[in-house]
Amino acid sequence: MTMKRIAILIMGIILTTTFTQEATAQRTVNRKVVTTKRTVRVPKTKVVYKKPKTKVVSVRTLPSNRRVIKHNGLSYTYVNNKFYRYYGGRYIPVAPAIGLRISTLPAGYTRIVVGGRNFFFFDGIYYEAVDDGYYEVVQPEIGTIIYELPEEAERVEVDGDILYECDNVLYEKIQVDGTRAYEVVGIIEN
Repeated sequence: MTMKRIAILIMGIILTTTFTQEATAQRTVNRKVVTTKRTVRVPKTKVVYKKPKTKVVSVRTLPSNRRVIKHNGLSYTYVNNKFYRYYGGRYIPVAPAIGLRISTLPAGYTRIVVGGRNFFFFDGIYYEAVDDGYYEVVQPEIGTIIYELPEEAERVEVDGDILYECDNVLYEKIQVDGTRAYEVVGIIEN
C-alpha cells in the first residue's frame, strides 16, 4: 500500500469512529435516575407563574350522559372525560381529588409503566387500577415521563428553574432518544 492509501484508510477509520460516537451520544438519555418512591413537595409560595392566571371557563348545563361521583363528601360531575364541580349555578372544570374512583378509563388514555406498576394518563390525570375493577386517581411517581403536556399546562419558575405545572404536578422538559418529553419532578402543596 502506498502512503496515500494508508492515510485515506486511517482518515476513514477516524471519521467512522467519530460519527458512530456522535450518533451514540445523541441516543444517550442524560437524566437523573430515581431509585426511591418519594414525592418531592414544593410549597405553592415558591411557584411563580409566567403568565397571568387563565380565565376559568364555566358552563351552565352539561350533556345528559353525565355521572355524579361522590368522594370525601364532595360531588363531582363526570362527562366526556372531564370532571366538573357545581358552584353558583355553573359547572366549573376541576381536577379530581386523589383517591376518587371511576369504573372506566377515559377514551384516549396512555398507559405508563413506572417501576413495574401500570399507570394510566389522560389530560393531566393519573389513574391506577385497583382490586375492585375501578381506576383510582393517584399522584404520579417522581421520574414518570410523558411525551405531551395537557393543554392547560402552564410555564412556571421554581427556585430559578423553568418547569411546567398541570393539576399541581411539576414537569421538567427533557430529551429521550432525541424526542422531547416531560418528567415529573414534584408536586405542589396547597
